[in-house]
Amino acid sequence: MKLSDFDFDLPEELIATRPANPRSSARLLVAEGAQLHDRRVTDLTDWLRPGDRLVLNDTRVIPARLSGLRHRASAQGAVQAKIEVTLLEPRGDGTWSALIKPLRKLKIGEEVIFSDDLRATLEAVEDGQGHLRFNCAGDDFDAALNAAGAMPLPPYIAAKRAADAQDMTDYQTVFARHAGAVAAPTASLHFDETLLAALAAKGVTFSHVTLHVGAGTFLPVKVDDISEHKMHAEWGRVSAEAAEEITATRAAGGRVIPVGTTALRLIETAARDGQITAWEGDTDIFITPGFTFNVTDGLMTNFHLPKSTLMMLVSALMGVQQVKDIYAHAIAEKYRFFSYGDSSLLLP
Repeated sequence: MKLSDFDFDLPEELIATRPANPRSSARLLVAEGAQLHDRRVTDLTDWLRPGDRLVLNDTRVIPARLSGLRHRASAQGAVQAKIEVTLLEPRGDGTWSALIKPLRKLKIGEEVIFSDDLRATLEAVEDGQGHLRFNCAGDDFDAALNAAGAMPLPPYIAAKRAADAQDMTDYQTVFARHAGAVAAPTASLHFDETLLAALAAKGVTFSHVTLHVGAGTFLPVKVDDISEHKMHAEWGRVSAEAAEEITATRAAGGRVIPVGTTALRLIETAARDGQITAWEGDTDIFITPGFTFNVTDGLMTNFHLPKSTLMMLVSALMGVQQVKDIYAHAIAEKYRFFSYGDSSLLLP
């Protein structure tokens, strides 16, 4: 298929820059086959059945955006320059890979100071990324990063406004547990404790998996023939307990519905042999029309960017023409798009 098969025109004013308040008051477009229903996220209790299982990605977004200063002696005396850093992921040698602006101005061995408690030294440059070694680790690093960093808002929000203190709450799920993501599993942002309790009372069950969403989720597809696209890799884990819960749900006739494309990609990675088992590692699974879903019966997901791999994923689940109809309806009804936008429940 061609990249143009997943394109559409989106009015700029439909890109959300703040989430709905409260979270669960966001709109929900339910696609039940070809039938479309305009609802609210709180109405999930009407569409999910006792025995259904929601799969939740419990990754925690780190405040990965840092602004610091490098200091250097020159013929004119001591000079300093501003350095912007976006952390990407920890490396096996204890450094962090990061996007650094301006990378060409920072020399190997130079130190960048972000706060009194947080500084880092550039140890290497590879593939346009810097490898930074910080002055602290573990809980000390987490505390210093939380104090100095800002939430890594997606480019389409960051272009409209800077991250602020409110984003530290808004861009984190209420069930976030394991730190490591640099982008939120955004469909999960619609859940609050009240909604989770209401779903549990209905008989809906939950399984937690972890996929650390990387900055690569925002990378554009640059090839016209989508089969030539190389997916970015992200680390994930499906525990034996989660795999057993999902297997039991399907055996009992319940539906397995991942919340977000990240949870879907992870459980389908763990089920490539036909049945889901415990799994841990880096996944670069690329889901396009024609894909065989082994454990996914539906999907809750936000509205995605044109020509993105996520548009290809939802088209694989629902059908290309059906997704075009869903998005045309969402635009006509002025649903809010992207990470802080409204959501959909897709039931093939």
